[in-house]
Amino acid sequence: MSAESSRSSSPDEPVQHQSGIQSALDYTEDQALAELQRADISTAEIAKLAKSPAVAKSRKLALAVVLHPRAPRHISIPLLRRLFVFDLMQVSLTPAVAADIKRAAEDQLIVRSESLSIGEKISLAKRASGRTAAVLLQEDEERVISPALDNPRLTEALVVQALMKQKAPKPLFILASGHRKWMNAR
Repeated sequence: MSAESSRSSSPDEPVQHQSGIQSALDYTEDQALAELQRADISTAEIAKLAKSPAVAKSRKLALAVVLHPRAPRHISIPLLRRLFVFDLMQVSLTPAVAADIKRAAEDQLIVRSESLSIGEKISLAKRASGRTAAVLLQEDEERVISPALDNPRLTEALVVQALMKQKAPKPLFILASGHRKWMNAR
C-alpha cells in the first residue's frame, strides 16, 4: 500500500474528485477565480462553479463568471441581476462578451437608471454604451445630458431618436443644437 492511499484526509483539506479538481462547493474566492482562468475549463465546470456559495457571496466572482466566454447563457443572464451598475457597464462594453448578454446588461442598466444618483448618471453618461447614453438624454438635468452628448459611443441615430420622443426634455434640444459634435448634423 502506498503512502498516498493510506493517508486519510483531514477535515482541513479540501475534498478532491477523481480528476484532482476540488469540489466547487469548497472553493474560496481566489481558488474560484484561478479556476476561471484555466484555459481548459468546461461549461459544466463553470455552471457548477456559478452555483457555489463563493459566487453567491462574491460580486467579483459573479462578474468573472458573466465575463467568461464559455459561461452558459442560462447562468450568465440571471447573474447580471446581482451585479452593480458599473459592473453592468463593464459587461456591456467588453468586446468578448456575447451580444445577447451585452444587451441584457444594457437592459438592466436602463431599468436601474431611474433610481441612480445624479453623480452616477453623469458617470454613466460619459462612459456607458451608446444605447444607455441615449436613455440618459431623456433626463431633465443638463448635467446629465451634456456628458451623454459627449459620449463617443452615442450615434446620430440615437440622438435623433431621443429628440423625436414626445416627452424629450427642452434642455436636450438646446444642448444638442449648440453641441460641437451634433450641431452640424441634419
